[in-house]
Amino acid sequence: MRIVFISDTHLKHEQLRLTGGDILIHAGDFSRRGLVHEAQMFLDWFAAQPFRHKILVAGNHDFIAEREPALFNSMIPDNVTYLNDSGCEIEGIRIWGSPIQPWFFDWAFNRQRGADIRRHWDLIPADTELLITHGPPYGILDEVVRDPRPVGCRDLLHKVSELQHLRIHVFGHIHEGYGRREVGGTLFLNASVLDENYDLKNKPFLVDWGRSGVAVFDKTN
Repeated sequence: MRIVFISDTHLKHEQLRLTGGDILIHAGDFSRRGLVHEAQMFLDWFAAQPFRHKILVAGNHDFIAEREPALFNSMIPDNVTYLNDSGCEIEGIRIWGSPIQPWFFDWAFNRQRGADIRRHWDLIPADTELLITHGPPYGILDEVVRDPRPVGCRDLLHKVSELQHLRIHVFGHIHEGYGRREVGGTLFLNASVLDENYDLKNKPFLVDWGRSGVAVFDKTN
């Protein structure tokens, strides 16, 4: 099973060159200001990509998904799966997705740290194998340029540590945190394709998912 992971395209999606695969996953921030026409431009492109399955969560820039959920849901193409504190099973892989991140200025899908955000992570099923969140867990690929201290979510990290079947956790949000790290048998991917200056500098992640594990391959964009 070949899976391609991207995040934080911010309307620069057409500059990406993606080879085909089985599943394409976007971890949020497909727009700049969360406007209807921005969402439509992205969704048209996303639906046309040569993958059997396309999965999407929203991010903090994607206001339309939070402010006008009925409208946004009506825009989702038939061949795209949109996850909002919800899950799906594709080709036997149990997947869960959430757009939530700790409070960050006045953006979409903000939640206060502690009980407010924890109730979202409590929804993640114990048998989840592939987790998609917009924001990172605390201490994993979550440092920003202006402040080296971790900015990820402690409660998300705690929840992830409880998921005994989790193979991959993909996220974005912190552009400068782009990269991959393996912790306790789980592969963490910050798939932000734009850098901290919003320039397209980072490669999508290409992963082969098999019964015995996952393998990451470099890929040019």
